[in-house]
Amino acid sequence: MTSTTPARTALVVEDERTINDALAQRLRAEGYAVEQAFDGPSAVELAASARPDVVLLDVMLPGFDGLEVCRRIQAARPVPVLMLTARDDEADVLVGLGVGADDYLTKPFSMREVVARVAALIRRVDRAAALAEERPAVIAVGGVAIDPGARRTTVAGEPVHLTPTEFDLLLCLARVPGQVLGRERLLREVWDWGDAWGSASATRTVDSHVKALRAKVGAARIRTVHGVGYALEDLP
Repeated sequence: MTSTTPARTALVVEDERTINDALAQRLRAEGYAVEQAFDGPSAVELAASARPDVVLLDVMLPGFDGLEVCRRIQAARPVPVLMLTARDDEADVLVGLGVGADDYLTKPFSMREVVARVAALIRRVDRAAALAEERPAVIAVGGVAIDPGARRTTVAGEPVHLTPTEFDLLLCLARVPGQVLGRERLLREVWDWGDAWGSASATRTVDSHVKALRAKVGAARIRTVHGVGYALEDLP
């Protein structure tokens, strides 16, 4: 795997040993250093000690669940999290995104898709770090102000906490205010996805993140054009 150095560390948190071992084996084959946890408490401990570059996190865990693990990990040190869930219910997905997950996969999934999603998450982190060094200008669209370098957002002057994915999504929309961006473009520019996944999975990913973002910046600020995509409106 040429785009990922051996120094990258992935933490796999999954209580089913067969799945955990399979994920770890594939990620090691791709050049990652891998730490494994099988319950909530050990996952939080390993996240603190190993300081992984990315976390693959099952929702259903003994000790405490993956949502609580995600909350504790993100409170200590922001890190990209790929949630692994057996349920595709929208409410469950939104809760996961709300506690700081960046992306999610519904079981069963292919190892190829897992590897691609993990690589995309790390590329986005690298891209954000490079952008911060450039100290770009603040972008203001109506009452929304976005500082790409500091990765801070305010709405009507009040700070709003966004997950890394939500921030990147808002920034992408804010660069072309009022312009409708299709899901395919958003997947390419925000998630760094190519054509590796089916349209149903891709559509669900974009729509779930937009819904979560709306809850934080105001539903009216993000306009939906059904069958096309989304636009950020210039509202006070």
